Amino acid sequence: MTGGWLRPAVFGAMDGLVSNFALIAGMDGGTDSGSKFIVLAGLAGLAAGAFSMAAGEYTSVASQRELARAEIEVERLEIKRHPGAEERELSETYQQKGLDPELADKVAKQFHINPDQALEEHVREELGIDPNDLPSPVVAAASSFVCFAVGALIPLLPYLLGAGSVIPSLILSLTALFICGAVVSRVTSRSWWYSGLRQLILGGAAAALTYAVGTLVGPGVG
Repeated sequence: MTGGWLRPAVFGAMDGLVSNFALIAGMDGGTDSGSKFIVLAGLAGLAAGAFSMAAGEYTSVASQRELARAEIEVERLEIKRHPGAEERELSETYQQKGLDPELADKVAKQFHINPDQALEEHVREELGIDPNDLPSPVVAAASSFVCFAVGALIPLLPYLLGAGSVIPSLILSLTALFICGAVVSRVTSRSWWYSGLRQLILGGAAAALTYAVGTLVGPGVG
């Protein structure tokens, strides 16, 4: 019931934070601390990542929506062409869920009085799709864009405020990683501290590895 915004929002924020934190760490490893190139790279990473995430999310959700609609149309035609067989199929579905055969037949027959209601019920039971709550590609793309940009801004913010080293960005980013991981635990079975610590470690490792690459490659570039 989230309109397709929750998943892209969560992953967008996570991706923006981790990717730009790692990018900035790599640039810091390969250039002078406080270099204007770090800010430029961070802004470019924010813009490129946000647009890329939005485009990818739009395409993904639009394709998912089109596939769902195609499956719904197939089911609509089946109900129109073979109403009796589809009614029996729905009854069998109810029986598998524990209804006795007589009651299952009555419920299936009641739904099939109205073809639209029958379609909705078949789609929910057989395809696991709510035809009235298909995700919106526009909402998903917008959520992904905004949340990626917010996440990517966090490691860049200290530099925009005049920081001369990577330390403030490191502290702020690691804190944000832990908080994001803890928030995600609200929709999982994991404890908040486990999810927070896991996200902190993974994001920190990505940044550390990118920093090492920047340290090795940076002096030989330019």
